[in-house]
Amino acid sequence: METGILLQSGTNELEVLEFNVGNNHYGINVAKVKEIMSYNKPTPIPNAQEDIEGIFMPRDTIITIVDLAKSLKLAPSPDPTKDMYIITNFNNLNVGFHVHGVQGIHRLTWADITKPDATINDVETSIATGIIKYEGRLIVILDFEKIVSTINPETGLRSTDIDKLGVRTRNTSPILIAEDSQMLQKMIVDCLNKAGYVNVLACSDGEEAWNTLQRYKAEGDPTEKCHCIITDIEMPKMDGHRLTKLVKTDNELQKIPLIIFSSLINDEMRRKGESLGADAQLTKPEIGKLVDAIDKLVLGGPAGEDGTAKAS
Repeated sequence: METGILLQSGTNELEVLEFNVGNNHYGINVAKVKEIMSYNKPTPIPNAQEDIEGIFMPRDTIITIVDLAKSLKLAPSPDPTKDMYIITNFNNLNVGFHVHGVQGIHRLTWADITKPDATINDVETSIATGIIKYEGRLIVILDFEKIVSTINPETGLRSTDIDKLGVRTRNTSPILIAEDSQMLQKMIVDCLNKAGYVNVLACSDGEEAWNTLQRYKAEGDPTEKCHCIITDIEMPKMDGHRLTKLVKTDNELQKIPLIIFSSLINDEMRRKGESLGADAQLTKPEIGKLVDAIDKLVLGGPAGEDGTAKAS
């Protein structure tokens, strides 16, 4: 798949692949997309979820194919032979999405993306993370992580990982989170509370988190009001890479540990995060490792084999 190359990190830019299911226009961050392929009838899997069409093995990797029309409760394609597969990688999973057509790639900034309001963004059911108005049409950015976790909850955050950490001591170190998904935001806060971190403030995007940090600076020493920042990458208004760059180039804020916690952590994204000064980067299902990383960065606990700390 040919795309433009974002030469600089932390610019708040992204590329969105626009596609259609029926007459509706949707989008996905190109950072999640491995390739686009023509439709090839998949091999059905017995007793699979209704949304799963089957599996497809274009080379040496088995790809699960999700029928996006079924996930979105829309009419099936009138002629699947003309359809496309969008092959993705996120949360360490390779998943193909069956769509009816691909329109192209658009370079935008996160400021161009509007977060859906509460009337259509219910925490439990919404799978829209943003809306773009592009050349007179509306493109809905879909929450692909939620679509996949609805099919298989084991791909999402697992609070049971916190139980494996054992008995935890209550800790009031202030932690700031930037996460646009209301569902994930609540789950992360609940998991951190369960792990003993009870002083957590959640922001709905990078811009809100940045404004909060600016307020802390105006009120005195910001390192006393925030002991750790946890940020997603994909967020409207300001993404996590832009937030990381702003924090790590600010003389008063750069000492605050910052963890990128995102479904997009691959080799390329890890290099970008490192270049911006992120102190740790973890993929989203790894909530137990997130707690370990906070322990290390906030408490200075002993590091485990993967470089994160073990709870005391």
